[in-house]
Amino acid sequence: MSIASLQDRLPSYARDVKLNLSAIAEDDSLTPQQKYGLFVACGHATRNADVAAALEGEAASHLSAEALDAARGAGVLMGMNNVYYRFLHLTSNPEYRTMPARLRMQLIGKPGVDKVDFELWCLAVSAINGCGMCMDSHEKVVREGGLPASAVQTAVRFAAIIQSAAVALETAAVVAA
Repeated sequence: MSIASLQDRLPSYARDVKLNLSAIAEDDSLTPQQKYGLFVACGHATRNADVAAALEGEAASHLSAEALDAARGAGVLMGMNNVYYRFLHLTSNPEYRTMPARLRMQLIGKPGVDKVDFELWCLAVSAINGCGMCMDSHEKVVREGGLPASAVQTAVRFAAIIQSAAVALETAAVVAA
């Protein structure tokens, strides 16, 4: 699958999503690894198999096997971390913030790709999952790693567009039922 095949499946009322998918496919403001890793990590973060498959298909020829696994790992790891840290952020009882997380997250320390790229993927997935603590943490690392605010904004824009493609497919399925 590819972005084009994904666009073909989107309903007419998702025309803006189709156009936005074209825009990110053509965007060259990030390195190829950053861009295609975002496709994979965000695709999996949507929890929509069709979106994930299309974006993996688009990214496959642009990423090494190691980078592909790291991008998948960013989506999976943030699926866990975003739940936990969003809880810490949103709960009013400060006692929970004093307790150790006791979550295994070695991938963050050794992702197998450039740390800034991995952190950028984690940031975008955290935006999809709505974890403010994680967004702040990963944005700080990305910026300290030398990426400009425009790269952060681009990553979050990609996440928003990819998430909207999943919503469009799910809406179409409901309408068709």
